[in-house]
Amino acid sequence: MSQQASVPNSRPWLLGVRESIPLLGGYIPVAISFGLIAVQSGFTAWEAVAISVLIYAGASQFLFVAMVAAGAPLWFVVVMTLLINARHVVYGPNLVPWLTTSRWWPWLMHGLTDQIFALAHTRLPQLPPEDRLGWFFGGSLLAWFSWIGGTALGAVAGKELTQQWPLLGEVMPFALPALFLVLLAPRFSSWVWSMALGSTVVVALLFTLNGMSNAAIPVAAIAGAIVFFGMNALK
Repeated sequence: MSQQASVPNSRPWLLGVRESIPLLGGYIPVAISFGLIAVQSGFTAWEAVAISVLIYAGASQFLFVAMVAAGAPLWFVVVMTLLINARHVVYGPNLVPWLTTSRWWPWLMHGLTDQIFALAHTRLPQLPPEDRLGWFFGGSLLAWFSWIGGTALGAVAGKELTQQWPLLGEVMPFALPALFLVLLAPRFSSWVWSMALGSTVVVALLFTLNGMSNAAIPVAAIAGAIVFFGMNALK
């Protein structure tokens, strides 16, 4: 991939859209799964779509639906959702060096998902400063719309789709993890990144195997960050 995008400055959002298209292979199947699960848990199709529009937080949405369906107190639902999304505290500072002074950035952070972060962390440094806002807008908007559309499809026709193609129901849960692996694989070429990502995987597996899956993501993210910055400090 070239160091600078050869597109007109007036249309960097098209580049963001184009480069985010591969993310749809992970977003849409998981969003369909969420829409189906939300409806099966007692939510209406409109409520499922509203959750994807307003919360837009992947794993947190599944947890939110499960806890609400189980009758958990609202305060506990909010706390657990925030705990899972605590990894965004790490995402933001890592993108700050590449952000411009535009006042639109805080509004666009609603679209900062795990996959958009991984893509932006690689691409923003390669783009001219004046193109970064447009690129992020295009990429994050495509991802958001695909998640909303997948949720609507799952809520309205998810049951029929999985009945007609049973294999689809088996494949959907693996789509997002597979997408993560594709985005992270290039980072394993660096020893520091390999150690950080490896420690993250090990911590997440240990917590999950010991029945603490809700805490696995934030704790693993913190562990990986500690390893990454610790190894850099020792250089």
